[in-house]
Amino acid sequence: MMAKSGLGSDPDMTAAATMLKRAAELESESRFQQALVCYQEGLDLLLRVMKGIKDNNKKCNLKEKISHYMDRAENIKKYLDQEKEDGKYHKQIKIEENATGFGYESLLKEYLNETVTEVWIEDPYIRQTHQLYNFLRFCEILTKSCKVKTIHLLTSTDAGSRAEQVRALDEIKQSLRSYGVLLEINYSSSIHDREIRFNNGWQIKIGRGLDYFKRPQGCFSLGYYDFDLRPCRETTVDIFHNKHTKKL
Repeated sequence: MMAKSGLGSDPDMTAAATMLKRAAELESESRFQQALVCYQEGLDLLLRVMKGIKDNNKKCNLKEKISHYMDRAENIKKYLDQEKEDGKYHKQIKIEENATGFGYESLLKEYLNETVTEVWIEDPYIRQTHQLYNFLRFCEILTKSCKVKTIHLLTSTDAGSRAEQVRALDEIKQSLRSYGVLLEINYSSSIHDREIRFNNGWQIKIGRGLDYFKRPQGCFSLGYYDFDLRPCRETTVDIFHNKHTKKL
């Protein structure tokens, strides 16, 4: 429909059409949170296109399309807000063995925004070298994706790796401090659950915690740095929303 408006050759219009088509597909699959993000991104592109249109007829047609997609996005937002208000929101993601595209940022970007200032992480396995690097990567995502000020970590210890664990976590703590972020670390010998909470109400439960990636084949293999390219181990991610988020 958009191509018939005579604007199909505009790169932003093409990108908008692709994004809005994806939004409609996600909406039909009841993946409403992702659909809303795609609608919003598509609408931003359409508004950018409209600024450059001089022809009144084309501008009028595009305004109608924008109004249509705004209504769809608003309806989804109202539905999600009500689900959150009622405490009924639950989304489940199944990550298959060897799947890629599930780096922390890609998995959680829908739930990280400027309202996130405090994060609680409960994960018993932040102690071996690769697990500590996973946690460091997660902290990097938090630091660049939102306005986090405090990160609370509750984890366990292992006699064989205790010294390295304490040294690494202290180094991460000092590094975060230089970015204005406080890392509070507590240890427990009895925890087994894995859970992440953001103070904007989102609660993430990952079956394997942060350690759901396979180890890279080598330092120069794809996925060593970019976790979206790193094959995963099979796990399930459950996402809830609770407006009365409490500390773990």
